[in-house]
Amino acid sequence: MVERVVPEERRQRRRPTKQGAVLSERLIVETALRLVAQHGAEALSVRRLGAALGADPSALYRYFRNTDALLLALADELIGRAQEGWRPTGDWRADLRAIGLRIHASYQSNPQAALLAAHRTTGRVHETRAVETILGILRSAGFPDPLAVRVYHAFVDQALAFAAQDAAALALPAAAQEADAEVWHQAYGRLPADTHPNVAATFPLLAADMRGSGYPFALELLLDAIAARLPAAR
Repeated sequence: MVERVVPEERRQRRRPTKQGAVLSERLIVETALRLVAQHGAEALSVRRLGAALGADPSALYRYFRNTDALLLALADELIGRAQEGWRPTGDWRADLRAIGLRIHASYQSNPQAALLAAHRTTGRVHETRAVETILGILRSAGFPDPLAVRVYHAFVDQALAFAAQDAAALALPAAAQEADAEVWHQAYGRLPADTHPNVAATFPLLAADMRGSGYPFALELLLDAIAARLPAAR
């Protein structure tokens, strides 16, 4: 899309598309996520999105100024999905753990979109609600504001970094994923103990652990470090 400002009063389109649906921001975002999941980043074009919606591509300008605005909406949608159904428990550590795992899982559910969106700051409704929620958890737990902000920063960056890395692995073709997994057996499993004693000694554990994401354990390590700061903060 090229940048083109459309007046607010003209952004809503109530005539059904060729598919029989009425265009809305949510329908466009959901369709874009589906196309990206199926075809990757190249699917995020006004032409392909218009064809999938059965609408004239120009109608999309009523809702999004350009493709970057649409991309930010996709990013915000993934953040929103991570918050669906979450309820605070009052235990700051349990609440942060649940939010972190939910963020990670949301991005893994659509790895192609995660590659495009995990590093973006949207400023949209779902993201701002998440920032407010996480800061509220930390401040209610007794973290002073300067420390709450730094903990928030580290917590969110860790979740998004792992989400992006794991999404990149999931976005690989199946053959490449299998080849990467096999390296642990074909390369590391054959390293001799006289040259690589530590790898040889831990290989069965290493190969098993590398099958999954390192995020859950990394999250626990971060939560331990956060908890260690709380008594001093109080």
